[in-house]
Order: sequence, then C-alpha cells, then structure tokens
Amino acid sequence: MTGDIQHLVCPHCHKVNRVPADKVASGGNCGACKRPLWPDQVLELTDQSFAIHTGRSDVPVLVDFWASWCGPCKMMAPQFEQAAKDWRGKVRFAKLNTEQSTGAAGQFGIRSIPTLILFRNGREVSRQSGAMNQAQINQWLQAQDISIR
Repeated sequence: MTGDIQHLVCPHCHKVNRVPADKVASGGNCGACKRPLWPDQVLELTDQSFAIHTGRSDVPVLVDFWASWCGPCKMMAPQFEQAAKDWRGKVRFAKLNTEQSTGAAGQFGIRSIPTLILFRNGREVSRQSGAMNQAQINQWLQAQDISIR
C-alpha cells in the first residue's frame, strides 16, 4: 500500500475502512457501523466474509481452520485467543469452521486441522498444521516478519 492510508476491514459489518497508517494499531471505530475495528474477540469468518477480510485488508490476517469435532482444535482455541491479544493491532486473528464454510476450506486444500494460514493482501504467505500453544503461535508469527504495510 502506498501513502499514509491503510485499509482495515470492520469485523462487524465487513466494510473496508480507510485508516491513517499511524492509527491502524489503535484502530478506532468503523465509519459505517461505529463499532470497534479491533474487538477483544477473535473474528469468526464464513465463506461470505473470508475473501473480503483476507483480500481487502492491509493488515495481515491469521486464519485458524478448525472444526467442532476436532479435539486438538478445541485445545488450541484458548491459546489462539491469547495469542490474538499479543498481536492486537498488528495481525487480525480469525477462525473459519471447516464444517460450515466448506468453500474456503476447499479452496485452500485444508486436509488437516487445525491449520493456521497467514494471509497478506489476499495471498497465503505461510501455513502451519497441528495444534500449537500461545508461545508457539507467537514464535511462528515472529518468524514471518509481520509488519503492516
């Protein structure tokens, strides 16, 4: 992204917001629905919201592909939520239920869950399968050279 404006997708109404680059981390509120651009909870994606969040945001998006029947997914969920707090303002953390949103899961060839995929500008930049704890998620993200561009 050139200039001093970044695009940040609202986790509530899914509208794209133009935010000054130096204000992205603090977030503020959505221009359309007035709700926080950086809520405290992990974003729940669907096939309908997946493309806009991964493709239209200048902020990297980390998606946890999971299913309700998956034991390791359930064990990792609180660790993923804790890591999301560590990366608030730098990386959008999201979850996609592969049972309910088969389109995105199929598009990215999800064969094993949990699988984490880091997206930047609509492209997959890194993938990691298997349950991880908070420290492992943080370490993996640090190795990805995360920066808001």
